[in-house]
Order: sequence, then structure tokens, then C-alpha cells
Amino acid sequence: MQRSEINAALRRATETLERWHWSLPAWGYWMAADFASHPEASAYLRAHQLGWDVTDFGSNRFAECGLVLFCLRNGIVDVEGERTYAEKLLFVGEGQVTPTHRHAAKMEDIINRAGGDLIIEFAATDADGNVLTEDVTVPVDGLPRRLAAWEPLVLQPGQSVTIHTGIYHRFYGRKGGGPVLVGEVSQVNDDNNDNVFLEPIGRFAAIEEDEPPQRPLWNEGVS
Repeated sequence: MQRSEINAALRRATETLERWHWSLPAWGYWMAADFASHPEASAYLRAHQLGWDVTDFGSNRFAECGLVLFCLRNGIVDVEGERTYAEKLLFVGEGQVTPTHRHAAKMEDIINRAGGDLIIEFAATDADGNVLTEDVTVPVDGLPRRLAAWEPLVLQPGQSVTIHTGIYHRFYGRKGGGPVLVGEVSQVNDDNNDNVFLEPIGRFAAIEEDEPPQRPLWNEGVS
């Protein structure tokens, strides 16, 4: 991705937060100079994978295949005394797909916080992670919903679904409904090691620096 594309995505995400009256912690608005002047806080944020994340999953087609995220709180796997949970905001565009993936360790709730409809598709797996064609049952607002493999589930604003460990899923904003502000509440999140994609793709974008960064991303190692 070009840095200008990332900057534009971050501006849109900030506008979405303003529209729906969501506020971030102070470090959610930090620029590179702020990170440099707060080295201890910056090290903590990086270690906990907190902050902004913009990716096209290596597709070079961000509008069609990409995601903007902001991680608000998170622990570190297998570290005593750390949080055992995480929380994120996800900014999903109309028709913008987050590719099919599963998590080896994390169970999560995906919540449509505001905006358009969020579409999610699921498939169960066997013990070796192979995709199954059988129906899958997922809790929607706590109540079981049985779906055929890859059958679209529509989450309207306020609705949520629980995704158990090992279930393949992909999601996107329904076309014509506008962008979607999504919440994620989960067990500890580890984006370096706990995303298993159905197709071989990259989790983080390779960045072409065509303009200065608006805000650093958590995985860039800003110090």
C-alpha cells in the first residue's frame, strides 16, 4: 500500500468515530513525534499490539480487500498478570472483504456497533483445520443460529456473533448500506501468530512511502 492510501484510510476512520461519537485514548491520536517523546509508553503499546493497523492483506486492492483496525486493550499470551482479553474497533467499507481466516487460540465476539449491515460467512473445520461442508452453529446475541457452510449471516447495528476457535470466517460491509463500525471483544489477540488464512496471503501491508505518515501503525516499530 502507498502511505497516502493509509493516511486517507485513517482520516476516514477518524471521521467515522466522530460521526458515531466514539473517542479514543490520547495515544490513539499520537503522531510520530509523540511516540518518540514517550519511549516507555511506546514500548508498552508495541508489545501489546495496541493502536492503529491498516492492511490490504497483500492484495494491492485495499478498497476491495482490506481493513482498518484500532486495538484499544490487549494482553500478552502466557504472561502472568496480563489481561486475558482484548478489544478492537474495525472499520469495514461497503464490499470490503476481510479474507477467510480462523484463529488457533482466540475466541471472539464481533459486534456491529453502527453504520451499515455486516455480512459474515462461516465454515467449520476438522481437528487438522480442513474445511468441512456441514452446517455450523454460531451464537447470535447469545442465541444459537444454524447456518449452511458459507451461508451469509447479516448483522444489523447492535447485533453480535460469537466465533469459536477454529471456525473459518470472512466478513464485509453490505453494498449500498454504507461503511460499518465494528467492535471486537475477544481473548488475548496475537496478530503475529494467531491468524490462519485459508489462502496464502499477508497479514500486514508492505508500505510505499509516497508521503509522510499521518499516524504510525502499531507494527511499524516507531520509537
